[in-house]
Amino acid sequence: MKAIHHSHFFETSQLNHILRLVSTRAATLAQAQQSHAYIVKTGFSGDTHLANKLLSLYAHHHRFADADRLLRSLPQPDVFSFAPLIYASSKVSLFDQTLRFFSGLLARGLLPDVYVLPSAIRACAGLSALVIGRQLHGYVLKAGFALDCFVQSSLVHMYVKCSNLEDAHKVFDEMHEPDVVSWSALAAGYAKEGDTANAIGLFRKAESLGIQPNLVSWNGMIGGFNQSGCFLEAVSLFREMHLRGCTPDGTSISSVLPAIGDLGNLNVGIQVHGFVIKLGCKLDICIVSSLIDMYGKCGCTTEMSLVFEDMAQKDLGACNAMISGLSRNGLVDEAVKVFKQCRDEGMDANVVTWTSMIASCSQHGRDMEALELFREMQTVGVEPNCVTIPCVLPAFGNIAALMHGKAAHCFSIRRGFLDNVFVASALVDMYANCGRVDLSKLTFDKMATKNLVSWNALIGGYAMHGKAAEAINTLHLMMQSGGEKPDAISFTSVLSACSQTGLSKEGEHYFEIMAKDHGIKPRLEHYACMVSLLGRAGRLKEAHSLITKMPFEPDACVWGSLLSSCKTHRNMHLGEVAANELFKLEPTNPGNYILLSNIYASNKKWNEADRIRKKMEDLGLRKNPGCSWIEVKNKVHMLLAGDKSHPQMTQIMEKLAELGFEMKKSGFLPDTDFVLQDVEEQEKEQILCGHSEKLAVVLGILNTGKGYPLRVIKNLRICGDCHSFMKFASRFEGREIFVRDTNRFHHFKDGACSCMDYW
Repeated sequence: MKAIHHSHFFETSQLNHILRLVSTRAATLAQAQQSHAYIVKTGFSGDTHLANKLLSLYAHHHRFADADRLLRSLPQPDVFSFAPLIYASSKVSLFDQTLRFFSGLLARGLLPDVYVLPSAIRACAGLSALVIGRQLHGYVLKAGFALDCFVQSSLVHMYVKCSNLEDAHKVFDEMHEPDVVSWSALAAGYAKEGDTANAIGLFRKAESLGIQPNLVSWNGMIGGFNQSGCFLEAVSLFREMHLRGCTPDGTSISSVLPAIGDLGNLNVGIQVHGFVIKLGCKLDICIVSSLIDMYGKCGCTTEMSLVFEDMAQKDLGACNAMISGLSRNGLVDEAVKVFKQCRDEGMDANVVTWTSMIASCSQHGRDMEALELFREMQTVGVEPNCVTIPCVLPAFGNIAALMHGKAAHCFSIRRGFLDNVFVASALVDMYANCGRVDLSKLTFDKMATKNLVSWNALIGGYAMHGKAAEAINTLHLMMQSGGEKPDAISFTSVLSACSQTGLSKEGEHYFEIMAKDHGIKPRLEHYACMVSLLGRAGRLKEAHSLITKMPFEPDACVWGSLLSSCKTHRNMHLGEVAANELFKLEPTNPGNYILLSNIYASNKKWNEADRIRKKMEDLGLRKNPGCSWIEVKNKVHMLLAGDKSHPQMTQIMEKLAELGFEMKKSGFLPDTDFVLQDVEEQEKEQILCGHSEKLAVVLGILNTGKGYPLRVIKNLRICGDCHSFMKFASRFEGREIFVRDTNRFHHFKDGACSCMDYW
């Protein structure tokens, strides 16, 4: 008996010791785990009161896995077993875990109370789980907790986070004592949605509701308006905040500066900059980055650089803002220098940095650099995101890097980016630019959501390939879908498609109905398409007459369309008219002088042609060299007209000579009319052999297997002789050859071209 009594006394004292230990938050995790082990060993694991103490301790240390194991072992847990875990996991934003614990509570037949519900509702807000949030709201009403201020406040926040502002407002209106936190969240929610009427209206009701706006209230409104593009409202509210005696902090200033930049209001930006200096906030890294961004958007690159250089310790955010600002203003070389400087100083460039640099190169014609940056980015372990992909895909399209484009497509599938409409639209555009408009259509058809950009990308792709019927059909499908209405870009593509294929009547029809039926007033680009459409069809006088009747001054694009058509039809008179207008608008564009010189040369007016070329020399202008790109075995090659530097140039010239010999045997003679210089016939033939698109195609023939399709991009319009060469090569070599020049895609197959010799 004494032994039994002694054993019971020992266990009771040990249990009391454990209770004292786990009842204080000062207990370490090791002590909690030792206590847990002892409880299991001695058979006290079924004691709910003791287990709850231990669960609370695990919650305090965020050991949710250990807590979950203990919970599962309890035969009869109560609400207090789950409450600390639900609260703690919600506090550290482990919202999935919060809802799992909450589901466990319900599964045991336990009813949540007003202490548990706010944490569960907060988890729904964090996960944007509106359906579950509504179910919890229903339980709140049924259980009679609807008047609890903490529950009401959490419901307001949940509905705001789920962008259901109507229900959020209803809950807010039912609050007996509206608090500044709920009111601020609702007002900021309206601001983020761009609902200025409700946002300002609610903000103005603060006094009648007995609420005094605080710094968080003002910042939420300013930041919300900035995010929704209501820049003027953001700036106006910032001014009002200052006038009403609420001193802005770093968040306020960092929120309003981007809005000032987007408005291009430099004077206000300078005033805010002065205010920053007066407040002594100029060392705030977020403010410095926002100042750089604001000056960049206002085109003040000198001021932007001064702010950047004035930083004692540069951070990655400021570098990113600087790179973006320089790129926005076309200073790509300077952006590259800042990028290298940041890396040299030991900063780990993040996905934003790399994406900014890729976008900078892609947007300013430096496509090869964009491709190399994209590859290097992945080599150093920075993974592209759904913003990077649409930035790099245009570069792949510009240089016909189809394999790289396909790789980016596969990467997007693996990462789940195809649900992003901008990624999918960029893929549609990329495939069209690489000559695979069939894959453009396939990608487009698989898109879950289509927007105007998607439709325009497909219509533009068909136009580029001279598929006018498909472009027109897609336009009608878009109008029938009910989702999107065509815009000016849609009609530009359709008019361009009609121009490429000689569908003059159809083009005139769509030019007429765009204003009549769709309310889209023709812009300069539409007139340029119409001038091209009429000019290509040989209706040069009508094209010139249309220019004279335009409701605004024609630009270089319009006159350029006429000049190009005059070259095609060798019309010197109107060619001179168009060229003289272009010389006024673009005095330093060498292309206009070259076109006029070529018109003279095609009419054997050598003296006039020489005069124009002499004028070019006097102005210091040089002809842009012909340049072509081809992707061979995942590597993009660039070839310049007349360039001998390519390592395979000897083999290329030998193969060219062989094909030239075979062409002559077949009755094809070099069309030396396209050498617009007064030289001997043999020399003209040699000049034609050096055209970059021929070099690129032969490089492709030498390095790929029989029947492998070749895709070439050229920076100038393909000449007639090269066009004939491609037709012959496609039949003789048994290849499909795709050539994209400045006007369109030419698809050569079995000795014929998709343009039907109309280009």
